[in-house]
Amino acid sequence: MDEFELLRYVTIGQYLPTNSLIHRLDPRVKIVGLGMLAIVIVAQNSAVGSLLGLGIVLALVALARVDMRLALRNLVPSAPILAFLALLQLGFGWGARTSGCLAVWSWGMFNVTICSIEAVIALLARLVALVLLTSLLTFTSTLSELTRGIEWLLRPFQRIGVPADELAMVFTIALRFVPTLALEMEKLLKAQAARGANIRGGTNPIARTRQMLPILVPLFINTLHRSEDLAAAMEARGYTGGAGRTHYVRLHLQRADWLALVVVMLVVAMLVAIGGMK
Repeated sequence: MDEFELLRYVTIGQYLPTNSLIHRLDPRVKIVGLGMLAIVIVAQNSAVGSLLGLGIVLALVALARVDMRLALRNLVPSAPILAFLALLQLGFGWGARTSGCLAVWSWGMFNVTICSIEAVIALLARLVALVLLTSLLTFTSTLSELTRGIEWLLRPFQRIGVPADELAMVFTIALRFVPTLALEMEKLLKAQAARGANIRGGTNPIARTRQMLPILVPLFINTLHRSEDLAAAMEARGYTGGAGRTHYVRLHLQRADWLALVVVMLVVAMLVAIGGMK
């Protein structure tokens, strides 16, 4: 039954109260800072810039006092997809320069070059850094903090009709129910396996997909029931949206928040300069 333990591979949506320096920052600073880092790391084309960005993200994880093994667990479900994309880039040179590159190994249509190896390294580094940044945001911020931060950041767009409060609520609810859906999926898999169902389906991906259909239908139904219960609970508590609402907790930027923003901007500028060197 260890292969059905899905919750241990889902780190997004989980909060770890380690009381680190990143935990004590303003949620707006964390959302903007981590978002800027994610954009500039994804935009990197060179392997050096991607690896440097990954190193910065790993340093942030260590600064947040988060166990590195726990942070990397989110990569386990996506490992086959990452390996497939890496093989495509490595063998066919997708996403890499094809002219002026030293060939390392070739066989038929497969042609491994130095450029394709650098492209694979950059791809894996960018994806790992992006997953770690997403997990780090939820590791260091509660759902209430994220809601307040998103509401404040979206508030200027209310003038053009954007429902900032409703969007922030939808985002936090979706983020909150990621571990819940993983736990529900885990229970359904164990129940089907206990009844003798062949959930594994061997190595054939088509057979494995067919075996998952009896799981997806009850999962979808249970998700609808949970959403109905949540809507009824919000109506019973008098939730009316963001119109005319006040906030008990008001956000104020401290000196450490401004310093963190300056540091993030310097790091972003450095990564942009490194990415433009190639």
